[in-house]
Amino acid sequence: MTTTAPSSHHLSPAFPGRAPWGTANKLRAWQQGAMEKYIQEQPRDFLAVATPGAGKTTFALTLASWLLHHHVVQQVTVIAPTEHLKKQWAAAAARIGIKLDPEYSAGPLSKEYDGVALTYAGVGVRPMLHRNRCEQRKTLVILDEIHHAGDSKSWGEACLEAFEPATRRLALTGTPFRSDTNPIPFVTYEEGNDGIRRSSADYTYGYGNALGDGVVRPVIFLSYSGNMRWRTKAGDEIAARLGEPMTKDAISQAWRTALDPRGDWMPNVLRAADQRLTEVRKSIPDAGGLVIASDQDSARAYAKLIREITGHRATLVLSDDAGASGRIDEFSESDDRWMVAVRMVSEGVDVPRLAVGVYATTISTPLFFAQAVGRFVRSRRRGETASVFLPTIPSLLGFANEMEVERDHTLDRPKKAGEDEDPYAESEKEMAEAEKQQDEDTGEQDMLPFEALESDAVFDRVLYNSAEFGMQAHPGSEEEQDYLGIPGLLEPDQVQLLLQKRQARQIAHSRKKPDSEADLLELPAERRPVVSHKELLELRKQLNTMVGAYVHQSGKPHGVIHTELRRVCGGPPSAEATAGQIRERIKKVQEWATRMR
Repeated sequence: MTTTAPSSHHLSPAFPGRAPWGTANKLRAWQQGAMEKYIQEQPRDFLAVATPGAGKTTFALTLASWLLHHHVVQQVTVIAPTEHLKKQWAAAAARIGIKLDPEYSAGPLSKEYDGVALTYAGVGVRPMLHRNRCEQRKTLVILDEIHHAGDSKSWGEACLEAFEPATRRLALTGTPFRSDTNPIPFVTYEEGNDGIRRSSADYTYGYGNALGDGVVRPVIFLSYSGNMRWRTKAGDEIAARLGEPMTKDAISQAWRTALDPRGDWMPNVLRAADQRLTEVRKSIPDAGGLVIASDQDSARAYAKLIREITGHRATLVLSDDAGASGRIDEFSESDDRWMVAVRMVSEGVDVPRLAVGVYATTISTPLFFAQAVGRFVRSRRRGETASVFLPTIPSLLGFANEMEVERDHTLDRPKKAGEDEDPYAESEKEMAEAEKQQDEDTGEQDMLPFEALESDAVFDRVLYNSAEFGMQAHPGSEEEQDYLGIPGLLEPDQVQLLLQKRQARQIAHSRKKPDSEADLLELPAERRPVVSHKELLELRKQLNTMVGAYVHQSGKPHGVIHTELRRVCGGPPSAEATAGQIRERIKKVQEWATRMR
């Protein structure tokens, strides 16, 4: 068997459709590199981790074509997370002459096909059917977004049972691996020096590399804060500001209040996102926007708001049925402005013209966030940028700042007694919610222990390339327009420079005004850190430790010292103080202790 690098002469000029400028008839460098490694090593199992938008489908189908051509395999089986993606794979394969049946259910496969495209759920229903197919003919199995094989024990076991006899298995993923400790079938785990086993990829192509190569767009995150008010189940009315340190429950309820379509936060953010889309369309005329909603009722309400704001109808995608798949395809081929979807468009769905997004869901796993942002990063021409609008929620801002972090799937994660929840170890329930195949209403919204009363929106900051820019501004203000009006075609370094200039202009403008006219916190974003509840607890613990040490040094009771700190530094009791107020008190008690030495 020859092991020379593959040529792409058999590919049509239009394939891959998402190739970067000027390379429509050849593989990208990473795809070529992954092919060469595979052909040299000829492994039975191969795991390729490539950032969303990099072209995993192109790599996998080129490899499938090579294996078929060299008679290493006789048929191909693709496993995808959803019905829509199953059909998308079949369509992509057809463009290079590989015919996959996306409607296969049972029985002999028609001779006109080279294989089938299935869903993980479909494999879970009839694993022995697919095992028999693998045993009868030499099979390449492509497992798209392989982490789905760990969604449930039954799915993992079904994949293992069905594809254990396969001649070759190619596993693909484009996002951080799962945060649970369920082993994923056909993934190799290697033990590190710390005794913990982690997934081992055969080829990795991360977002940072893809950005440097111009394969994906840089992402500008625009974060919005604001005042929220809601009523708890006990009848208490609570008011809080997004971005301020709160308990986990309070963050969740403030977040849901912001996303309530009856408040002012969502209309203001949708209006800002539409203005951003208008700016982007000046240089990318067919650019589209996507709102990712939590549930069907919210999605319908957001679509209604978009129509009121823009005067144009939004495409509504509510579930993963044939009609929804068709609507996604129609939107992809049109130049319509907006699509609103419930989770389903978060992973793998290919609409390359999407350039502006609104993250209007309370799903807070790093996996789902990366999948969602992945919908906007597919680059078609040099200089395109993506813009994603977010609520000022600590976990989301953390994910946005870690876009270039590559994570492996970890087994044997140690759990310490009393340890706070790992931000990357979300509950199985939330994970299942993020990756549901159907989007039917669950009735959970009716059981939420609170009632959203009112909300407003405040432009908070811009996050780009792990840096934060901007001062708070009211919706519709000149300061907000400065950031919404950033050109849609810019090189990554130009984006950074422009954001720095915008912030410098804001600061200069702020200094000209009397302090009495400042109705918002007029500090640049890097001096307004968004602190998580866990970090706030650590600050309180640090303050109490410092006060305890000063008690022994001064002979004064704890209560007297805390009261004196409040008198000197201002603010409420420690349990209600902000992170900044607690830091001021820590600094002050350190100063007192130093004087007594």
